[in-house]
Amino acid sequence: MTINIKNYRKKVLGCWMGKNIGGTLGEPDEWKRQINNYEFYIQDLKGEPMPNDDLDIQLLWLIALEEKGINIDAHTLSEYWINYVVPHWAEYGTAKINMRAGLQPPVSGSFNNTYKDSCGSFIRSEIWACIAPGCPRIAAQYAYEDAIIDHGGGEGVYAEVFCASLESAAFIISDIRKLIEIGLSYIPETCATAQAVKTAIESYDSKKTWREARDIILEKYRGRAVPCVEHLMSKEDVDKGFVDGILGFDVPSNIGILIIGLLYGEGDFGKTLCTAVNCGEDTDCTAATAGSIFGIMHGFDAIPEKWIEPIGHGIKTVTLNLGDLGYFGNMVPADINNLTGRTERIARQVIMRKNLPVIIDDNNPTDFSDLNESALCAGKFREELFDNFNSVVHRFDAFDVAVNHGDTPKISCNEPKSVIIKVKNKYRMAANINFRIFAPEEISVSPSSGSLYVNYPGTEGQNVNEIELNITAEKLNPGANRLVAEFTINGRPSIMHVPIVLIN
Repeated sequence: MTINIKNYRKKVLGCWMGKNIGGTLGEPDEWKRQINNYEFYIQDLKGEPMPNDDLDIQLLWLIALEEKGINIDAHTLSEYWINYVVPHWAEYGTAKINMRAGLQPPVSGSFNNTYKDSCGSFIRSEIWACIAPGCPRIAAQYAYEDAIIDHGGGEGVYAEVFCASLESAAFIISDIRKLIEIGLSYIPETCATAQAVKTAIESYDSKKTWREARDIILEKYRGRAVPCVEHLMSKEDVDKGFVDGILGFDVPSNIGILIIGLLYGEGDFGKTLCTAVNCGEDTDCTAATAGSIFGIMHGFDAIPEKWIEPIGHGIKTVTLNLGDLGYFGNMVPADINNLTGRTERIARQVIMRKNLPVIIDDNNPTDFSDLNESALCAGKFREELFDNFNSVVHRFDAFDVAVNHGDTPKISCNEPKSVIIKVKNKYRMAANINFRIFAPEEISVSPSSGSLYVNYPGTEGQNVNEIELNITAEKLNPGANRLVAEFTINGRPSIMHVPIVLIN
């Protein structure tokens, strides 16, 4: 597949412009449970967008890619999160507390996290699509590593994977129904996010109005209105019984609203974004994501100038620690043109080094004549992606080692704790691997040493083996208690050290 460089740049620029427009449009009524009546911006913008946390963390991920290379994972991203993400609200704050206690993704996103099913991750999916255009599996893998930081084990992960894979495919497909189908193929059919998407589609296909579709979504998938006080809910919604809901269970309904905007917008930019905002809830997030998807599908030139002129091309941040990102934040892209150029440079690296079946070409026209649309769907990759959904995964050259803490990383004195370590062989040679567990004197582990055999890939699952550790503590430190699993292979110099962190 060939994407002409001008087409690629227009799609990326359209993505970032659509993101800024939607985030600005929806900002005034964010998190209000009500039907709105937007037709255009209601703020006096004076040529600048509103600060947009939906875009902020993606700027940070771009910097991480530039500094650390394209093979970043949740471990690298979590270090940037700790250093540069300022807010302490909701999932952002819970993840920071957990990481500062020593917990790693996905446990940082699941432990004591009321908001793991909320909206903080799908809003930062576009960067992964833009650096892996037309390659939704790669975008989905990046999105997964991102989302587990603050939504581990939750619907928030499914939502970001859904959006990133859809957005990546949008570089080469402009049929929204096909794109939704591709996005759904990457997440479990039974998850609430997938069900909300299907509900939105069924409402549209059965000729219900967008208002009726919105009410059906809230009847089935609503979380608690934030902060569940009367002035943030319309009397109409109170009368409909939309007062209650599960605190933090926000992403299924908002993904449903995103799909309502995309379907009922029927290819019109303003109608798409305003429909999303008019459904209420997390209005800046739904409109911003709808805007970015529209921008990727149709390109920058399809966005009417009347939406661009009031906010310009600038970027305004609200959640980043600018004092440490260069000289007063000069590492952060100043506008969407600079962001687009830097995104392109990373995309070229990803395409080349991961040997992706797409070319960004400076001379030849866009050509998708060899496109196999079915190959864009997840297939067996979905199972692989979520294989270690609740485990901390450490990747080495030839092996992946996954640590599963069970339902919780907590441990108490004199109460047995089980931890399962799974070793996966990624290389073409079988191996006998020796292991040894290092623990403080007051903590006993059984078995504390031994060996396991892992065959080479392609041997019907025999390339994976696991150890169940039974851990008992006579005495514990407050907070984090750390053990280390060491893996070695006789006759080979490599040593793999894997931390096991348990919380008292």
